[in-house]
Amino acid sequence: MLAFLLSTLLSVAAVAAPPAADWRTPFEKGNGNTTTTHAECIAYYQRLDDAYPEITLREAGTTDIGQPLHEVVVSLDGDADAASVRRKNRRIVFIQNGIHPGEPEGIDAAMMLARDYVQKKELRRQLADVTLVIIPIYNVDGALNRNATTRANQNGPEQYGFRGNARNLDLNRDYIKQDSRNARAFAQLFRRWQPDVYVDTHTSDGADYQYTMTLIATQKDKLHPVLSQYMTQRLLPALYGGMEKRKSPMSPYVDFEGRTPDARGLQGFLETPRYSTGYAALFNTIGFVTETHMLKAYTPRVRAQYDFLDLLVRAVHQNAAPLAQARAEADQQLLTQARFPLAWALDTTAVEQVNFRGYEGKTKASEVSGQPRLWYDRKAPYTRAINYYNTFRPTVSVARPVAYLIPQAWGEVVERLRLSDVQLRRLTRDTVLRSEVYYIADYKTGQRPYEGHYLHTKVELRAEQQAVAFHKGDYVAYLNQPAARYLIETLEPQATDSFFAWGFFDGILQQKEYFSDYVFEDVAAELLKRDPNLRQRLDKLQQATPAFAASGAAQLDFMYRQSPNYEKSHLRYPVVRWQGGSLPVDSR
Repeated sequence: MLAFLLSTLLSVAAVAAPPAADWRTPFEKGNGNTTTTHAECIAYYQRLDDAYPEITLREAGTTDIGQPLHEVVVSLDGDADAASVRRKNRRIVFIQNGIHPGEPEGIDAAMMLARDYVQKKELRRQLADVTLVIIPIYNVDGALNRNATTRANQNGPEQYGFRGNARNLDLNRDYIKQDSRNARAFAQLFRRWQPDVYVDTHTSDGADYQYTMTLIATQKDKLHPVLSQYMTQRLLPALYGGMEKRKSPMSPYVDFEGRTPDARGLQGFLETPRYSTGYAALFNTIGFVTETHMLKAYTPRVRAQYDFLDLLVRAVHQNAAPLAQARAEADQQLLTQARFPLAWALDTTAVEQVNFRGYEGKTKASEVSGQPRLWYDRKAPYTRAINYYNTFRPTVSVARPVAYLIPQAWGEVVERLRLSDVQLRRLTRDTVLRSEVYYIADYKTGQRPYEGHYLHTKVELRAEQQAVAFHKGDYVAYLNQPAARYLIETLEPQATDSFFAWGFFDGILQQKEYFSDYVFEDVAAELLKRDPNLRQRLDKLQQATPAFAASGAAQLDFMYRQSPNYEKSHLRYPVVRWQGGSLPVDSR
């Protein structure tokens, strides 16, 4: 009888026991070719937050569509305070997903990764000295604009988000100009965490080849040398070797000139600061862009993203002390670095070889046009050594100033400096300072808008020493701060992604006062009578340039620009390089 009662009680208990929690992600519950929606993604992270003290989900700003940008922090002791985590000497790995929501593998992979890193004992050990920060979906705007057609080259998933955000901006061109609220929220979040390593997950376009995963690493020559050494000698070998062991071999990003990758070889990708990893490098953060191949099935692409992220956390954990030392050295050396490159060019004389696993590119007649078209023959795979060009040389560099002086009138620039945690001080009184100023001698402007701007390139400068009047409240950015490289690459007009290049200072490019030729003819004649040297300069220009000699308007314009009537502010860049002594600034 006792045995019967015990058996009955156990049977009832078994029936009454609640079912085990189902922690499968929406991707894992699907058919292998579906991706989570934005609502499902945030709800899943909220479940993790509710169930595990190691996981924190919170809002980290807003986006152009009005929805919040979220961050997820995975920390073994539950510490989600950035300053506190850094004081504990933990390495911070920052994972950003869904900047292009039509490329969603990283979104699904990161959800599984966060879950596994708190549920699996072996994985939890990797977080002993590493904290994970995850942006579940960065381009919330595009994620809400779901469709099944806009990724014309891509093999699944069944539905996905759109590349552009609510303002039709490509957010991976917005890290410097920060037109979007998304980018402004990101800058504050990124600078608050100051991550050691940053990952931006993507899906590739382009050629067909055997790899599921390709990788853009921060360009080694423009990353700080000690960090570059750490990345190339420790991180990259661990990542490439680990992916090979997991039977998902990886290649450098397949960027090339020519018909196929093996025609001329691969080229390194120069991610300037408009891009995510280019922005990260300004603050001595190692960056990676993962690019899974668009034509592979969706499930292997998600698995490749998961494997890469897992291997990265493991590698950072295993080499945490050398990474901390390299980063500290880079930050310290930045404070005394004398010259800074502003632009780079590929060195085609420096070449290495990589074994590339591709498919033969062949030609056949197009069924559309009848003309020859390229196709990749998957029945003709190959592995062969091809050239890899990944050395870049500085083409423009500049000496470090003591500080930049920024008139308060340029509020949009000041706002962006603050978002990137630049330390600014303000003049306490009106003052006239003699210092180096730039004049824009020449530049070229694109004929079509690019991400909402008409970009300026090939900028040429003329430097002068001038007495410049500044006003109480104008800003001073000293260069003895962690944001020194960011300041130089945004405030030096010749830098590839400077604020000038993006059009923030276009007001200086237009004259505000002019002259009537019939009036100024007499003024110019009087100037020539009083100044024999000016007369000689005009004569030389007339003799050397027939077109100038034949144009009365051109000669009168030349005279106007030499006269006291010509406004000195025309083409004068308003940010001043300060190389002198102390300035009357506040104590902040």
